[in-house]
Amino acid sequence: MAAASPSSISFFSSSIFLSNSNPSSTKLHFLKPQSYPRLRVSTTIHSELTTLPVLSFDGTQVGSATLNLKSAPPDTARAVVHRGLTTDLTNSRRGTASTLTRAEVRGGGQKPYPQKKTGRARRGSQRTPLRPGGGVIFGPKPKDWSVKINKKEKRLAISTALASAFESTVVVEDFGDKFEKPKTKEFIAMMNRLGLDPKKKSMFLMTEVSDNVKLSSRNIGTLKLLTPRTLNLFDILDSEKLILTKGAVEFLNERYGLDSEEDKEEDEFEEAEDADEGTEVEGNPDSSE
Repeated sequence: MAAASPSSISFFSSSIFLSNSNPSSTKLHFLKPQSYPRLRVSTTIHSELTTLPVLSFDGTQVGSATLNLKSAPPDTARAVVHRGLTTDLTNSRRGTASTLTRAEVRGGGQKPYPQKKTGRARRGSQRTPLRPGGGVIFGPKPKDWSVKINKKEKRLAISTALASAFESTVVVEDFGDKFEKPKTKEFIAMMNRLGLDPKKKSMFLMTEVSDNVKLSSRNIGTLKLLTPRTLNLFDILDSEKLILTKGAVEFLNERYGLDSEEDKEEDEFEEAEDADEGTEVEGNPDSSE
């Protein structure tokens, strides 16, 4: 057998398996991780203060209004609004779709023909899923699609969406008493005076909607007429223009402002609950054991 050439590579000739004659010369050098500046992400809810001009029924500017809404941090605003929107759309599903399996379909209890000596494929019921009129395999059944979301998070999603749409927001005076009778032509004329295009999607937010205003606007397919009770995130994001009355601006500042009364009440309620839990723990020192 020929001897291995010096240039040949052997597994056991690797330097990993050879003992070093000078152990003191072997030093392990560890790479020190470089220190990078830590990015600080703002997680506090801030307020968006916006001053908007107030237009009259004729379209002339008669004053200004301040819209002070709380908004999520820029890094999390998109996620908060997305969660609020998907929750609303999911909760709007009725979940009443239902199909019948072969055991629930009426009929099919008798065997259609004998098992053998017919030359046909064996069949035990006429309601098999393979035939028309039979059952459905893995069909939908009634299901509860509701998803829970915190009240504060839902209000924050709505206020963030409203605050981000201030460039396309118009404030008008209350015009509920301007329509003496239902007339769609007059409502379209008012929209033109306010600089709105009837062919584009717009949302009106009013504290009170009179019957004449409701009847005058119901034939406009691109228009949404909402009240504080029906205000929702989908219509806010789906509209190209937001029209607010002065009463609606006051409601938004009171409900979705940074120092809203509901937030104060909930904070006081949470503090009272924490205090009650603390007193219970002090009264029962052996509860932790």
